[in-house]
Amino acid sequence: MTHGTVALLTSNDRTMGANQTHQAHQAHQAHQAHQAHQACLLEGEVLLTTRSHSAWGGAVTAQMYVPLPRPCVWQQVTDYPRWVQFFPDLVQSEILGDCARNPKRLYQVASKAFWLLSVQVEIYLKVVETVHQSSWQQIQFCLEKGNFSDFTAHLNLQDYCAGTLLTYSVAATPNIPVPSSIIQQAMRLDLPANMRTMRQVICKQLPVARS
Repeated sequence: MTHGTVALLTSNDRTMGANQTHQAHQAHQAHQAHQAHQACLLEGEVLLTTRSHSAWGGAVTAQMYVPLPRPCVWQQVTDYPRWVQFFPDLVQSEILGDCARNPKRLYQVASKAFWLLSVQVEIYLKVVETVHQSSWQQIQFCLEKGNFSDFTAHLNLQDYCAGTLLTYSVAATPNIPVPSSIIQQAMRLDLPANMRTMRQVICKQLPVARS
């Protein structure tokens, strides 16, 4: 083996060692981030992520932990007339037609104030429920018609620690003259409070076990 070959192998070993160290550091950082994320959820925080959507709309994803089994949470979030208790701006939530069918049709009316502008919007939604008993459940909301140029939302439930991880994502563009920045700001301010109200209402509906 020549001196050049030995030097090349040594250089390759150093490069491989540096790569492995970098990968281990990245894995450690990812593990720490996951632990911090989980700790925030279990402490009751609502974690929010916003993203750009359109010039007059907004998009946001919110996650929270509900200390109840997934089937219990599913039973309550699919009781759509009760959504007026979850979201204070929602003044009407009504299933149209057969309540047992899937997909369902849902009619909702909401009232919201944007600075000096007070608006009321209505929307007709197609609601598709997907159930995977062993892992997760999902509700998909798709726009049929209403005061929106576009609207999509997903509510996902999955087993998480001793309870349920609830993830709600919505992207919407209302047909009202309100800039995207104000829509995004309203989502950032209102959705966490609405999610906490939802969790409070859901948890109050079940009797607390006494030891």
